[in-house]
This record gives sequence, structure tokens and C-alpha cells, in this order.
Amino acid sequence: MDITAEISVALADEWLPSIYREKIRTLRTRSVQIDVPPRENQVEIQYTLLGIELKVGKRRFACPDLATARYMRVFARIGCREFAIPYDITKISAAADSLETSWRRSLLLVDEKTRGKQSRSVSLSRSKLIKGFRNEIDETGAGEVMPPFNRETKQRKP
Repeated sequence: MDITAEISVALADEWLPSIYREKIRTLRTRSVQIDVPPRENQVEIQYTLLGIELKVGKRRFACPDLATARYMRVFARIGCREFAIPYDITKISAAADSLETSWRRSLLLVDEKTRGKQSRSVSLSRSKLIKGFRNEIDETGAGEVMPPFNRETKQRKP
């Protein structure tokens, strides 16, 4: 069995793409695009005079708040260029927590499964895991740029 499949089975509902598909995309979301290379990236959250920024390599992306920066950091790390963010800002922090936890647990499982192997084998396994994340998230899709606002109001009746 492939290491990515093993980790997917071990994490079950806490598998990062599963969280994205079942807990985030089921919410009302908006899509975001960031220009990052499709690989594992070093990502930093920086506090500047203009606010919070996400730094990926030499590129910087402005973020409205820390929760959004933490959420975007997970996707920037795995090289996802397009993904969905919950439209309700109160849900972003909880989503970021569960995504970051899944990310850490996945890396721990990769380390555990590749213990005693050569560094090339370890990095290859990690790359396969991250590519698996990226492919499943891309399959799920990012959705609409802005969610539809077709709610019934006093002025606007269907």
C-alpha cells in the first residue's frame, strides 16, 4: 500500500483533503487564488505596519486578519493555488485549527512510517503526501469567487 493511502486511512476524518471537502466546502465559501509554486513551500506569517502578510518565498500576500493568514498558510505550504475560504469569518479560525492539526499529524505519520530509511526516501514520501493533498483539493475545487446571495428578504421575494 502507498504511504499516502496508509496515512489517509490512519487519519480517516482528520485527513486534510477530507476536512476541506466535508467541513469547509459544505459551508458558504468564496474562492481565493494565490500565486505559489505547486510544491511544498516555506511559509511565514509576518506582522507589518500595513497589517498581516503571508510570505511564500519572495512573494507576499495581504491578509485581513491572523485567522485568515493561518488558514491560507496551510494551502500555501502544500502549493495549492486556488482554494475556498469560509465566507463567515467566525468559522475561519476553527477551520484553520483543524487543518493545521491534520497537517502536523500527517507529517508525524510520514516520519513514523519512514523511520530508519534514507533521507531521499523520506523526502520522496513527503512529496507524494503533499502532492496527494494538492490533487484531492484540486478535485474538490474552490467554488465561486463570491457566494450567491439569493436569500429571501422583505424587499426581495422569490
